[in-house]
Amino acid sequence: MAGGRAIGRDVHFYNFADPDKALGGLILNPSVTEKTFLYMLGNLIIASGPYRVTLRSTGHDLTPTDEPLQPGHYDIRPYSRKGTISITDEPWIMRIISQSSTGRENTFRTEVRKRDGKCVITGTINRRANRDNWTGFHAAHIFPLSSEDYWVQNGFSRWITNKGERDTGINSCQNGLLMKPTIHELFDGFYFSINPDDGYKIICFDEDNEGIDGRILDRVCRDPNSDRSARDELLRWHFRHAVLANMRGAGEPSFETDFPPGSDIMGEILSGPAAAKRMEAELSSRLCDYFSPGTVQSL
Repeated sequence: MAGGRAIGRDVHFYNFADPDKALGGLILNPSVTEKTFLYMLGNLIIASGPYRVTLRSTGHDLTPTDEPLQPGHYDIRPYSRKGTISITDEPWIMRIISQSSTGRENTFRTEVRKRDGKCVITGTINRRANRDNWTGFHAAHIFPLSSEDYWVQNGFSRWITNKGERDTGINSCQNGLLMKPTIHELFDGFYFSINPDDGYKIICFDEDNEGIDGRILDRVCRDPNSDRSARDELLRWHFRHAVLANMRGAGEPSFETDFPPGSDIMGEILSGPAAAKRMEAELSSRLCDYFSPGTVQSL
């Protein structure tokens, strides 16, 4: 079973009025500056007015600068004596690793490969592309394919400019990035994300085994003059949900994905964390190509 997201945190933050109960925390990586941390908290904190964030051990108030964030305990205090601080209860969208295998997903995969030609996180170029050999490269959805109903219900297609008349747009290359398989797995697990509001900087929320923390998303997938580029709105959505998954409370469940041949995959899922939600996501992922919202399928 995969480990919990709170293990190994070296940054913790609190409501100043309850200094013994952490609201959440973070595994600190070098890319996280004071400005980055304040931006992250802005995705989590619901406040009645302005507030300050103070490192408890030194009394230092954070400012939106590029100074590296220091490990420690941070108190969030409203400027007003009557001010209140709480954490958002916005639902987190669970996702599983998305694979492009049939129907409309094949078009998605082809278009993402054609646009990127490399892992846009590590910069690794596919030197076999001229032979149409894409072994070791995955076309990853930014917003998960398994949550297409949520995509439709909340009007996410408004951000897609190159979809067909009857298409939801979730399989547009504007919702995709080409990645190495391990990077894809980490992206789908929200273990790292890309902040389009900070120069497309890559932020790791776990130990950075792959050496990607602080890198910049490759320009090949974000040309502002191209209607095929990944959309900032979707990158921003992914970053927000990475913050929710990793920093709120004890964090959201993380899942095992390495099932050896002969494993009881169903049993593993049902005995793991958030079993019902994960099973729903797994089933939705497998059925979405056959029961696409807004289309009628022949069976």
